[in-house]
Amino acid sequence: METILDIIRGFRAVDGEALRLDGAGDGPFAAVDPRKLRIEAAAGASAQVVVLHTAPEMSVLEVELAEGAQLELTELFTAEAFAEVSVKQAARSRCRLTTVQLSSANASYRIDLDGADAENELGGVFLAAGEEHCVLKLHTAHNAADCRSNSYVKGVAGGQAVGEFCGMVYVAPDAQRTDACQQSRNILLSRTARITTQPQLEIYADDVKCSHGATVGQMDADAILYMRQRGLSEAQARRLQIEGFVGDVVIRCGIEPLCGAILERAAAKIETL
Repeated sequence: METILDIIRGFRAVDGEALRLDGAGDGPFAAVDPRKLRIEAAAGASAQVVVLHTAPEMSVLEVELAEGAQLELTELFTAEAFAEVSVKQAARSRCRLTTVQLSSANASYRIDLDGADAENELGGVFLAAGEEHCVLKLHTAHNAADCRSNSYVKGVAGGQAVGEFCGMVYVAPDAQRTDACQQSRNILLSRTARITTQPQLEIYADDVKCSHGATVGQMDADAILYMRQRGLSEAQARRLQIEGFVGDVVIRCGIEPLCGAILERAAAKIETL
């Protein structure tokens, strides 16, 4: 199967520090190790953008979606990069963001839903092995009425690795009829691995539908036993369970060949956990 880099080379390269999206169905675009990048989507525009981090550098990404714009953004970490991402969405805009950490990384996301009927979906995965340290921070602000957000972050840590998730959903006083959901699910593969998770809600409106939840646990022993009874080794059963756990997020990135390459890279990483 093609590698992530091989697939991205077939996309339209992002040159410079700005990407202007004006048409429908633009892309996929790809940016590799951007120090600074601003993405602007005009009213009604739609596009797919992939950002790949292969070097231990700082990165700042700013996204602004005009009214009715749609963006599918996939961010991949294969090196210990530090990334700050801000997304501002106008009325009726849609943004689906998939973030995957396959090494130590520190990623911070700030989502601002500034216009009515804006919608944001964020799916995140981190796989931490050895002494790696993965951090994912998310702040989603509902600043206008009738907006929706859904975030689901999954983490797996083995060895002496550390994973961190800190999430905040903020609902402004005038952001009535907000619909927000935030979930964090995590698996520890050793007694020395550690994952901390802090989903939070800060609500100042009364007509809202908001929920959050978090779990940190071990692998499903019954499922492993079931697979072993059907001829799989314990290592194979564990690998399949983890692949299914993280694959649920990865397959939503929306770019079919890239999804397969990410899953293959994740499977190789799982072998080291």
